[in-house]
Amino acid sequence: MLKRLLTAVGIVLILGTAAAAGGYFYWQSRLQAPLALEEPVLYQVPAGAGFNQVVGQLEAQGIIDDAWAFQLLARVQPEHVPRLRVGEYRLAPGMSGLEMIALLGSNNVVTYALTLPEGRTFSQLRDLLDSAPKLEHRTTGMSDEDVMALLDREGVFPEGWFFPDTYRYHLGMSDVDILRQALARMERILDEVWAERAEDLSIESPYEALIMASLIERETGAPEERREIAGVFKRRMEQGMRLQTDPTVIYGMGERYEGRITRADLREATPYNTYVINGMPPTPIAMPGRASLEAAVDPLPGDTLYFVSRGDGTHHFSRTLREHNNAVNRYIRNR
Repeated sequence: MLKRLLTAVGIVLILGTAAAAGGYFYWQSRLQAPLALEEPVLYQVPAGAGFNQVVGQLEAQGIIDDAWAFQLLARVQPEHVPRLRVGEYRLAPGMSGLEMIALLGSNNVVTYALTLPEGRTFSQLRDLLDSAPKLEHRTTGMSDEDVMALLDREGVFPEGWFFPDTYRYHLGMSDVDILRQALARMERILDEVWAERAEDLSIESPYEALIMASLIERETGAPEERREIAGVFKRRMEQGMRLQTDPTVIYGMGERYEGRITRADLREATPYNTYVINGMPPTPIAMPGRASLEAAVDPLPGDTLYFVSRGDGTHHFSRTLREHNNAVNRYIRNR
């Protein structure tokens, strides 16, 4: 009798162990099963979502078949469940459930690119930020002064202080994050460039270099001309001549500018009209790139004092007013 009882207990234990092993392997097979996808999809981990909520949502969207397997994983092996990160993730066919869970806890989020081109104004920069998809727009509707205060630069005029480049961002980031990056880069690069400045400059501070670089940026897109334009501006300032650069007139006109400058505009007394004021305008007029910053602190030596657009993106440089007037007749009035 005892022998039969022990035999029965042994059989039960064997069957229980086998059932447990079978259940364990089935559970593992569900965790390692490929996602129910035929093509890549974007999945967004919402802010504040818990693990069970996310796997439930994945099952509801048909991405996984067995949310219970992952919920059980979180209960019995929580060390294998990463902390999920807010963002968008690209899920691919053939990826296992465990690989997906690891991805949702990684930094491998989907990113987007936002390009801030050289020569744009702060107003245009803000328009680009406002139209950027997937970016939280915290500064929309704020004044420029409030934006700078938010960036811990209270009282600083924003024009020119943001470095033009392509910035990458992901869901969960805001326009303030982009602005902080661009501001920090401009401050760092301006310091680097100023440290390598030529000895005989007409400008006396990094901020004046930023202003000068913005004029150069707005005057030309031709890389080979930047240092020569800087040289013209330097010699004009040294000789007490006005800079007479049209982009400053346009900036001073603000929203009144509609594509052309009249003689009355050239005579209008604004703080930015370099046909009227002496020296440089009080602030930058756009975002200069590194090449313009470097040109501002290392002007090309020479004797040219004038330049006029050829209409192809480059300029004709002249030494005398007579030569300049001839160039104006050739490239502007006879065009």
